[in-house]
Amino acid sequence: MITTVTMNAALDKAYFMKEQIVNGTVMRPDSCRTSAGGKGLNVARAAALCGAKVQATGLTGGFNGQQLESLLDADGIPHQFVHVEGETRCCINILDPKYGSTEYLEPGCEVSAEEEQRFMRMFPNIIHDSDVVTISGSIPGGMKKDIYGRMITKAKSMGKAVILDTSGATLKQGIRSCPDVVKPNLDEIEQLFDIKIHGMQDVIRYAKGIRDMGIPYVVISLGKDGALLVCREGIFRGRPPEVEVVNTVGCGDSMVGAFAVALERKYDATQFLRFAVAVASANAMSPHTGDFDPGVVENLLERTTVEQTAAG
Repeated sequence: MITTVTMNAALDKAYFMKEQIVNGTVMRPDSCRTSAGGKGLNVARAAALCGAKVQATGLTGGFNGQQLESLLDADGIPHQFVHVEGETRCCINILDPKYGSTEYLEPGCEVSAEEEQRFMRMFPNIIHDSDVVTISGSIPGGMKKDIYGRMITKAKSMGKAVILDTSGATLKQGIRSCPDVVKPNLDEIEQLFDIKIHGMQDVIRYAKGIRDMGIPYVVISLGKDGALLVCREGIFRGRPPEVEVVNTVGCGDSMVGAFAVALERKYDATQFLRFAVAVASANAMSPHTGDFDPGVVENLLERTTVEQTAAG
């Protein structure tokens, strides 16, 4: 089983516009969609669509939290959330013909020290039956920056594989606990090392630097250009086929969901990267975040290329 952790969950509201946005006017969406959001919940849906048994955990609170959990029920995603006093946030994604996707992300409620401690006490029981644990996204205000590192240490002590997908201080702290997979993008690498990336050789150099910290699989997402994998088996470049892109929001989360499934199935490096790039491409073809047609993935797998560029 795969458990996905979302500490800063959200109600995701997507507004689909037929007309271009005109600032300072009243705009009426053509259609709307509300879903249980936050990066880890997108991961859970993607992993489930890939055929894995999943459960979601993290923090929820208030009426928004109740709605979020009911939406997960409707999606068929089991969950074990720890409830907090604050209100689960909302995030808005506006999709229009001129600008594409524009997101408005609320920061989330403050979490008390006692609520954080309660979650950490419950965490081992929640992940007890899982093979893989994914930890994604930001943390709410009031929470200690080393929370992900403590989760990783606990999960690994229980024999779980762990995937970390975050940024800033939580990425820097989390890497110290040596998760099995990390997935920074180019901006996050620049933040992590306080440098500027100039070309693919820089990407490879710093990805190898992360691997040398004790991370078995380092995946650098390259957006429409695919992804780079640095691991013991070598350095691999995965390239997606040409697809009609509808919505890029959630592509990285779908990739993490595919990583989790690949770890659970014990794929080799080439299978691992090809599967993840194909799943991310399937998400890009869907208007819904962290949602795609599983049948499309099989077709994309045949057209996704992976080449080994260097030995490990």
